[in-house]
Amino acid sequence: MRCLIFVEHSDGTVSESALELGAMAKSIGAEAVGLICAADPGAVNALAGQLGSFDAVIGVADDSLATYNPDAAARALTAATEAHKPDLVMTSYSAAGVDLAPNVAIRTGRQMVGYVSGLELDGDTLNAMSTVYSGKLVARTGMDLPGIVAVMPGAVKADGLSGGAPAVEMMDVDLSGLRMRVTETLVPENTGVNLADAEKIFCVGRALGGTEKIELAENVAAALGAELAGSRPVIDAGWMPKVRQVGKSGTKVKPRLYLMAGVSGAPEHLEGMANSELIIAINSDEQAPIFGTAHYGAVCDMFELMPALTERLTAGK
Repeated sequence: MRCLIFVEHSDGTVSESALELGAMAKSIGAEAVGLICAADPGAVNALAGQLGSFDAVIGVADDSLATYNPDAAARALTAATEAHKPDLVMTSYSAAGVDLAPNVAIRTGRQMVGYVSGLELDGDTLNAMSTVYSGKLVARTGMDLPGIVAVMPGAVKADGLSGGAPAVEMMDVDLSGLRMRVTETLVPENTGVNLADAEKIFCVGRALGGTEKIELAENVAAALGAELAGSRPVIDAGWMPKVRQVGKSGTKVKPRLYLMAGVSGAPEHLEGMANSELIIAINSDEQAPIFGTAHYGAVCDMFELMPALTERLTAGK
């Protein structure tokens, strides 16, 4: 079995999700072949050197691929799929992958399953597990191969991918007459907050209720020596700035400690923090999906716990 994996990258670095897709391919006994789209062959080779024990790499080089271009990437992945005929095409369930996977599925006439959290091969049938209803249920979809899946980042750990650089085969793809072009890349202003490098994070969710409760959360974070963060509903409500958002549309983090209060555990949030070393969840709903991910959990009122926790941490210091 052969898996063709679309390799996302930024600033010369392969994404963690691409390595995770390689690990998932290996977990079902498949050959992992990466597709790298970049500006020139030198960039392709440099990125391929980060792919560990991927079995092979297909490279497509063009000026239009210097940054992610949905039209160019879809053409490249479609061409590679039609030329190499992999059993399975894999993308990350990222902003790019959500756009790319269904596009290529339509172009190639393949079945596609999104939001995938696990794969199992049963003869000629591939069972894809997907989280639904904000993570409360797992759906099992049987796919007849060949097919396409978009996999949730963090669904597997990127283990067992050490090794030398795989062989690279360059492929010519006609990228003339593109309907889209990248005109500008906007980089968020540096505010001094860097959740990606934080060793401890205290994250609060929608249950916080409003800005009048922020001070309680700030006190816990300060006593813990942690960065304060929020889930998307907290950021969308304007209770914290965007730079403090953890999740699919925020920052992906892997701190030593990820403590959270009032976070339900939607897949979009788990995508940003599931690889944290130690996860502790506080929620008043004992059925909250987050308890399926957390290493430790407490079912209690966060507004009773936060002042008590601040007091205990401060006294401990």
